[in-house]
Amino acid sequence: MAVSVQYNAFVQDLLGAVRPVHARRMFSGVGYYANGLFFALAHDETLYFRVDAQSEQRFLREGMKPFRPMGPHARPMRYYSVPARLFDDEEALREWMEAALAVARTAAYKSNSTQLISGQVMAKKKAGPKRTPASAKRSQSRRQLKPARKERGLSSSEVALSRADAELAPLAAQVETAGGTVLGGYRDPLGGRPLLLATLPLRAIQPTPFQRDLSPTHTKRLAEKIEQAGAFLDPLIVVRGQDGLFWTPNGRHRLAAGKVLGLKQITTLISPDETLAYRILALNTEKAHNLKDRSLEVIRMARNLATAQPGAREGRFTDQFESAELLTLGLMYEGNPRFAGGAYSPMLKKVDQFSERTIAASLRERMGYAARLTQIDTEVKRIIAALQTRGFKSPYLRNYVVARINPVRFLVAKRGQRAPLMPIGQALTRMMAAAKGFKVESVSNADLAWVAVGAGSE
Repeated sequence: MAVSVQYNAFVQDLLGAVRPVHARRMFSGVGYYANGLFFALAHDETLYFRVDAQSEQRFLREGMKPFRPMGPHARPMRYYSVPARLFDDEEALREWMEAALAVARTAAYKSNSTQLISGQVMAKKKAGPKRTPASAKRSQSRRQLKPARKERGLSSSEVALSRADAELAPLAAQVETAGGTVLGGYRDPLGGRPLLLATLPLRAIQPTPFQRDLSPTHTKRLAEKIEQAGAFLDPLIVVRGQDGLFWTPNGRHRLAAGKVLGLKQITTLISPDETLAYRILALNTEKAHNLKDRSLEVIRMARNLATAQPGAREGRFTDQFESAELLTLGLMYEGNPRFAGGAYSPMLKKVDQFSERTIAASLRERMGYAARLTQIDTEVKRIIAALQTRGFKSPYLRNYVVARINPVRFLVAKRGQRAPLMPIGQALTRMMAAAKGFKVESVSNADLAWVAVGAGSE
């Protein structure tokens, strides 16, 4: 069965949330590429990832089936169907997708090596140099990482900085008052900002109040790895907090792991620049944020900034907030921790934008958008229930329905376009109208074949 336009769009939205991909029609299916690597395909309304002997085992443990284009008894290809649970877990999807890309990268390297050897043999039989097409040259140029032509930053003599320097002295005194030890000072080689290397007692450090919730499982695993290494090698980034304490914007799990290990002191890199506390997403080095984590951190950060800087405009913090739709999704997750944000994120990315109003005023406006999105989600649940009554019980149902009522699915931004493809208010109005007018009986078997995969594979 050919891949429908709707399913192809759904897959591109899904994978595109992790990294840019492009699709190419092939026979009765669709191939998906990232950085020129063919790592996934869709066939018969089912998504498959590329595997090797090692990665195949994780698919088998999940009960996934191999791709057999020539029939159920034919020899399978090295692709396996993707677990449906990944569709609502961006962090897990990213991990599995990167594994598929690694397999594709290895295969491409082996293929290029074989072609190189073969080409050397053929070159002896052919005269004249081989010309590389201009398109191939451009493609190669895009894939290559070019170092900057001009060096920047500080020289070795400019990096050293005494702890007695006026910019660091108050910070050094606060460290010692807290029971820590100053190890040294220096200027950041890139921006020249002063930094202090020190150890601090764990009781003197707190995570910023707008970070993601602590994962006990990740903390235990991190503590085990630190114990195995026999050294704590990754200092926490720290800034001044409140009540004489220090805040870490990116070290919540390492701090908790240190407590699990019973550490008395922990190594820190302290900056006098307190605005560093609001750069959580850019500074994260511990654990990839999933969509829920990112959204909740951003909305908590926005609330804190709205109180600390009442007159600040939302548009000033685009680097800290990363993406406008995370603010709206954060409000949704606050109201409903089980909200399926992954289904709505592709639509919001195309219509949401940062406001030039104050953060407080913008949050009030976004609360209205969140309320309307909640009403839309209620309609989506009604549609899903009706489809389930007709015998379709796949976890793909929500993504399918939301894709069907998304008013900007087929709209593509022009190069350099920054304005949203449609005002968010208009998009939500059209989406609600499409949800209320959704006719379950009009859904064809071809459209719903992919949502029945779960039942068919059991």
